[in-house]
Amino acid sequence: MAKRQDRLMQDEPEVTSGVGPERLCAVTRENRDARELIRFVLSPDGIIVPDLDRRLPGRGVWVGCDRKLVEKAVATQAFSKSLKMKAEAPADLADRVDGLIVKRVTGAFSLANKAGLAVAGFEKVFAALEKGPVRAVLHGADAAVDGRSKIDRKYKAIQADRGKPAAIVNVLTIAQMSLAIGRGSVVHAALTPGGLSDRFLEEAERLARYRHSMIEAAPGAANEFSEFSS
Repeated sequence: MAKRQDRLMQDEPEVTSGVGPERLCAVTRENRDARELIRFVLSPDGIIVPDLDRRLPGRGVWVGCDRKLVEKAVATQAFSKSLKMKAEAPADLADRVDGLIVKRVTGAFSLANKAGLAVAGFEKVFAALEKGPVRAVLHGADAAVDGRSKIDRKYKAIQADRGKPAAIVNVLTIAQMSLAIGRGSVVHAALTPGGLSDRFLEEAERLARYRHSMIEAAPGAANEFSEFSS
């Protein structure tokens, strides 16, 4: 009995690769970098809940950071099979995960803004590009294409001259961006270099990966993408 309890409290052993620790995806049965998966645990009342921080107690079930895989995990009862016991996975689990990641993205954007790393507005973004290094450019997912393309062309040209990737993020709506920094109608924004800007990009990358919407890989930059869209 004690051994069974220990098994239920611990994740499967890590598999170490040249890149970092790996975990087994409960759906594909493939070992993948832990950063490319989402950890789920069983709550005390027998409900599967996401553990995006990977800190909740209990044995974790790992699923690739892909909405389709989460949906398949629910449909095939992959959580119960991995835990070898009854585990109720909510039908809307994939939606819940999306909402939680969005909150992390908007929260990171809010913190970067409070730290003075964000500028908002078409003209201010253009001025920031001309003034100095810009870590990322943000557009509302529902922003007009013409305004986005003008900023993007300039940003990509500047970054190409510097030999650096252009991080362009389109995963949040105008309303979500506006709410995150407490301003009206934030359509375009930019983040200057800093730790909180890097944190924002990490969360934005996860949301883009989850929605299966990464556009193109940044040349020469592992685990970073030159464009994230919803």
